[in-house]
Amino acid sequence: MHTTPDRLLAKGSSFGKRRTLKFLIIRFSSIGDIVLTTPAIRCLKQQMPGAEVHFLTKQKFKAVTVANPYIDKFHYFDTDYRKIIKELSAEQFDYIIDLHKNLRTLRLYFETDMKTKWLSYKKLSLQKFLLTKLGIDLMPGTHISQRCLNALKPLGIKDDGKGLDYFIPPGETIQTTDLPLSHRMGYIVIVIGASYFTKKLPVYKLQDICKAISHPIILIGGKEDREEGEAIASIDPVKIYNACGKFSLNESADITRQAKLVISHDTGLQYIACAFQKKVLAIWGGTSPKLDVEPYYGSAVLSRHTNYVVPGLPCQPCSNFGTKTCPKKHFKCMHLQDVEAIMEKVREGL
Repeated sequence: MHTTPDRLLAKGSSFGKRRTLKFLIIRFSSIGDIVLTTPAIRCLKQQMPGAEVHFLTKQKFKAVTVANPYIDKFHYFDTDYRKIIKELSAEQFDYIIDLHKNLRTLRLYFETDMKTKWLSYKKLSLQKFLLTKLGIDLMPGTHISQRCLNALKPLGIKDDGKGLDYFIPPGETIQTTDLPLSHRMGYIVIVIGASYFTKKLPVYKLQDICKAISHPIILIGGKEDREEGEAIASIDPVKIYNACGKFSLNESADITRQAKLVISHDTGLQYIACAFQKKVLAIWGGTSPKLDVEPYYGSAVLSRHTNYVVPGLPCQPCSNFGTKTCPKKHFKCMHLQDVEAIMEKVREGL
């Protein structure tokens, strides 16, 4: 039987005296993985009376959570590990919830003098190794967001079924005039960026998709994707607007929020789109939905995504995170993606 929030507060201990429990949630990276923790953050804050929720991440990911109303205080790790340990130790947390679970968080556990309880999610490192390296699928079929929520079960926290959150800070939304006149009445977003080569469709495949779409298109990615974006947009510069590198993360999130449909690789904006309940066409290369990381809308919300995985490839998935080159040198997982199948779903979704 799990301990309920009321029982935690009623105990004749320091919890009962203070009546406000202090929690630290840890997720260092990356954009998508942080967004995937948001159901756990929300449910903890809403279901634990008086909970004070802190969040620890890397400084470069500040924009992802800074406007989250369910987080009371932020802690940012850059390079000074001693400083962050001192800062966290001073907080005297009641619980630390480790949703990253690596050597760095293990070091935190041993080097802080916090007298606290630790909870962590099931990372499934062995199962993911067996799947990506040996093709043995022992994954439980439990989405990573659900596993983050399951880490809170000892506290009596339950899944509210509402899916992911993403909050755009005031002043970081786009204006109508930020977009070309041709795109102000509606558009499709194609997220062309991704952290690794094997997560990204080749330029010619993205060009084929854009050619087949008769609707205005906005390409989203970072500065590093700008050149590829220009090559894609060159086939029809009026229909296709290359926004890669032109907007901040939150401005790009706002562009995604206003899209009619989102086509995306396995990257952070795919999950941000889910948080806004957008229809998502998710294109998978070196990674896979089999890793329990597909688009997530929550157990109480009808799924609005379609996965595109080339069938029958024994080498797919080849990695948890993607790689810089195709290990097999043929890159069939992206070269053989069925553009016509994607286009059928685009037509259905508009």
